Amino acid sequence: MSASVLNIRPDFDREMVDIVDYVMNFEISSTLAYETAHYCFLDTLGCGLEALQYPACRKLLGPIVPGTQVPHGARVPGTQFQLDPVQAAFNIGTMIRWLDFNDTWLAAEWGHPSDNLGGILAVADWLSRNAVAGGKEPLTIGQVLGGMIKAHEIQGCIALENSFNRVGLDHVLLVKVASTAVVAEMLGLSRDEILNAVSLAWVDGQALRTYRHSPNTGTRKSWAAGDATARAVRLALMAQTGEMGYPSALSAKTWGFCDVLFNGEPLRFQRPYGSYVMENVLFKIAFPAEFHAQTAVEAAMTLHQRMLAAGKSAADISKVSIRTHEACIRIIDKQGPLDNPADRDHCIQYMVAIALLFGRLTAADYEDNVAQDQRIDSLRARIGCVEDPAFTAAYHDPEKRSIANAITLEFSDGSRFDEVEVQYPIGHARRRQDGIPLLIEKFTTNLGRQFPLRQQQRILAISLDRQQLEQMPVHEYLDLYVI
Repeated sequence: MSASVLNIRPDFDREMVDIVDYVMNFEISSTLAYETAHYCFLDTLGCGLEALQYPACRKLLGPIVPGTQVPHGARVPGTQFQLDPVQAAFNIGTMIRWLDFNDTWLAAEWGHPSDNLGGILAVADWLSRNAVAGGKEPLTIGQVLGGMIKAHEIQGCIALENSFNRVGLDHVLLVKVASTAVVAEMLGLSRDEILNAVSLAWVDGQALRTYRHSPNTGTRKSWAAGDATARAVRLALMAQTGEMGYPSALSAKTWGFCDVLFNGEPLRFQRPYGSYVMENVLFKIAFPAEFHAQTAVEAAMTLHQRMLAAGKSAADISKVSIRTHEACIRIIDKQGPLDNPADRDHCIQYMVAIALLFGRLTAADYEDNVAQDQRIDSLRARIGCVEDPAFTAAYHDPEKRSIANAITLEFSDGSRFDEVEVQYPIGHARRRQDGIPLLIEKFTTNLGRQFPLRQQQRILAISLDRQQLEQMPVHEYLDLYVI
């Protein structure tokens, strides 16, 4: 006879309690975190605006039922859409991530913490419009920045020691968890309700990484984070109605997340939640490239200039050797046919080939009209990667967190160029001083892609004045982005 299970409901798992106590009680005192969040906010919105130029992105946007307008709904920047907060979160999140050009966090797990802005901004705008309609005070952009800092921290701190990719799960599960916690607090839920919401996010089915890897790489990787942050809003709203939670969603024997999806291992943590992740987040400034290739593309651009000075071209190259780190090889070292833009922007050989051939790498370079140039695949076949254990160790070292690549060119005449090594990309915290002016230039350029000059100038004037921006009601700021 089998022993019956003692049906006593446990306390909530400590990992979930820590998340909820953090979003409810932690006071952000770091000036650096708010300064960085300000730039992150602008850069993230700019990435979304650039994505609107691509029909493959635009076709996914708008209401589920065409023509639907939601009174006091959330605005979608760069469009005329005003949607319910769940669908608005999907729209904004999809725009943000479409071109793989928003911020990055690299550790045991990878990800893009500003993906959470989809849910945060949609809910903040929706709450603000309804507050004003009811004669109450709206939320401010300063509150949005605070929400971003906390969402970054939750996603990034869990990622430091826990590799979900090694068990085949996509990092957007962390977007769902972080967005759920932050959005639930914004909605004014009680502590018990936020615990319920966070447990629902962990219990939810988690996305596989299938769509990020050969031979299935595809466009879902560009809307997966939008889906995750929208789902977070949905779960928070369900918890607001009193929907119950699941206290041992992580630790339950046999049926919990860790046993079912994490090889029975508990989650591990390196540090308590604070503002570390926002302070050290990586910006993609120079190139719309998967972040493990950023330094490789920078090195290739330097080598392109050397080739021009030496009177050589890519046709003269016999071999390209990339010395890199293990995560780069696991994610973007790819040979064989590349079927679509999503395939190409996750291939280090493709990115380096474009830089060596043309001295550039833009989002447009992943499109079919560029990829059909036979010189690209010809050069790609001559590019090989090898892991440098020292690069891998520095990648994981919390005091360094480098993303190093080094490239050597050999030519058919027997000559070669000295290796070019780049340890830290322009968007790294160690290169902030160099990167911020370029980040502002990137934001300004992206405004110019969507808005007439006068509208650009008005948005830019308010956006660059952090004190004014933080005090501005969310709905008033987003009204500036209506086209």
